[in-house]
Amino acid sequence: MSDTTLNDMALPGSAPAWTKNDTVWMLGLYGTAVGAGTLFLPINAGIGGLWPLILMALLALPLTFFAHRGLNRFVLSGSTKDGDITEVVEEHFGKGAGKIITLLYFFAIYPILLVYSVAITNTVLSFLTHQMHIAVGTDIVTRGIFALCLILGLMSIVRLGGEFIVKAMSILVYPFVIALMLLAVYLIPNWNSSVLDQAGSLGDALTSISFYKTMWLAIPVMVFSFNHSPIISSFAVSQKKLHPGKEDQVSSKILLRSHIMMVLSVMFFVFSCVFSLAPADLVAAKAQNISILSYLANHFDNPVIAWMAPIIAFIAITKSYLGHYLGAKEGLHGLVIKQLREKGKSISTLKLERYTSIFMLITTWLVATINPNILGMIETLGGPVIAVLLFLMPMYAIHKVPAMRKYSGAASNIFVVLIGLIAISAIFFSLFA
Repeated sequence: MSDTTLNDMALPGSAPAWTKNDTVWMLGLYGTAVGAGTLFLPINAGIGGLWPLILMALLALPLTFFAHRGLNRFVLSGSTKDGDITEVVEEHFGKGAGKIITLLYFFAIYPILLVYSVAITNTVLSFLTHQMHIAVGTDIVTRGIFALCLILGLMSIVRLGGEFIVKAMSILVYPFVIALMLLAVYLIPNWNSSVLDQAGSLGDALTSISFYKTMWLAIPVMVFSFNHSPIISSFAVSQKKLHPGKEDQVSSKILLRSHIMMVLSVMFFVFSCVFSLAPADLVAAKAQNISILSYLANHFDNPVIAWMAPIIAFIAITKSYLGHYLGAKEGLHGLVIKQLREKGKSISTLKLERYTSIFMLITTWLVATINPNILGMIETLGGPVIAVLLFLMPMYAIHKVPAMRKYSGAASNIFVVLIGLIAISAIFFSLFA
């Protein structure tokens, strides 16, 4: 990275001393970002060879930090202390745009929540069948009962409130990071030179069309794998209340430390997986449409990996489900409140919370029971929405919103816009290619 980029990443002004609450949020942000998507990243990142993988590792921190810092600053720019992203959008862009952005925000997050409800059900049923050797029926009634129990368990955590969810994710992140790192270390004896042997020279790579195509199509995967925009709004509102006047400095410090932790741990896991396999194995894993953990368990026929994989996956999906629930709930609340406000009506917070919980429970349970193959649909339809909200909207606001003009002129703004446009164009390429 250039000196300009490094200076841009530096924290503005002086921030208060680090607190326990900052640590909780740092781990909560990490817990939302590093989840089920991480388990597919080694396949997508490593399939193009060594040089694209190295470039992705270099891009990971600025890509993640600058984009999420921009969205965080956008929420902080609201005039009220407890205004979430849906209210800030309406304040800056008007009711019409506010309604559209709120709808996009909801549909960027809610479908991913449905994916996680399917994923956690499949993970538990697979664990019971293959590791515990318990005969579980495959009929829809049995699946429905298991799905209902699992969703109710997650919803019982949700009912304890947003602050508890953040604390729960900060606790869950410890076993997850430890397990992920242990697995990465455990794979080291299996490292081989296959990726290096097929890498060629950097000069050859830079003149190859396949190199740029790989990078082009890998950026949306990076955006998806490190995305934790659903929790950013709650994070920004919390920092407003805790650190009035210093919210930008404090939140930027928390974001930077969380993102450094993310990138180092995730990319070590990615490199360890890639060096343990041959490029042909990654192609096979992608063709089989399974996570890297499932492929490793089948490839090495190793009981340690066979037991660790579902446990890591369960923790990862649980963390991501909780974090995405916060964002989906916030988006749904915004839609309902705006619609009622236009009709001159209102609804109590308690009643809205109850209706939201019922809606989330029923829909996630039904989808988990039916077990549709919707991951591809989410990546192609949800990806552009995430890129618009996370990368483009905050940068547009910097030029249009007076409260955000102080952030204009930074080199990182151009970088964020370019990544956002590439992410959108690459996903549309995959749709029509």
